[in-house]
Amino acid sequence: MGEVFIVEVDLKKYVRDYAFLLGLAGLIVIIDQLTKELVRTHLALTAEWAPWPWMLPYFRIVHWSNTGAAFGMFQGFGLVFTILAIAVVIAILYYFPRVSRQDWPVRIAMCLMLAGASGNLIDRLTQNGQVTDFISVGSFAVFNIADSSITLGVAILVLGVWTIERREKKQDASTFSDHRPAENPAQPRRDGEMGE
Repeated sequence: MGEVFIVEVDLKKYVRDYAFLLGLAGLIVIIDQLTKELVRTHLALTAEWAPWPWMLPYFRIVHWSNTGAAFGMFQGFGLVFTILAIAVVIAILYYFPRVSRQDWPVRIAMCLMLAGASGNLIDRLTQNGQVTDFISVGSFAVFNIADSSITLGVAILVLGVWTIERREKKQDASTFSDHRPAENPAQPRRDGEMGE
């Protein structure tokens, strides 16, 4: 009876964890794929568009194709990044339920990284190994929603890990001070010790 209850509680925890992970990541993937499809449908490759002419030096939508990593790095390594994206997706799906709910920045970061890896992986699998990029800001490399999601996820992960480490150091310090023996000024002197 007790074992059945434990299995039921664990199953509910996994369902809640995966519902959160897949819900948030899925929403970002849908936005990523819809925006990419709009660009592919309405703009020829390398064509650009801005809703107002004054935006063109600073921001524009450009239909760009990328066989490398985020922000156009490492062109021509599409197969490597496909395998890497699959590994990242599997790792996040495996580790996510093992991350404490108190460590919510890490959990949010994992959702964002799963969304970004999945969004670009879908492109690689359906667009002949190429990823559609379309956001162009100033002279910065053209990117997409999935790239932004990965970048934001990594930034939040670094911040989350740093926060966890600080919290653990504070806990260790308070535990150490709680267990340190108190000094007793009235302790008798041993033979050979000098008095004041």
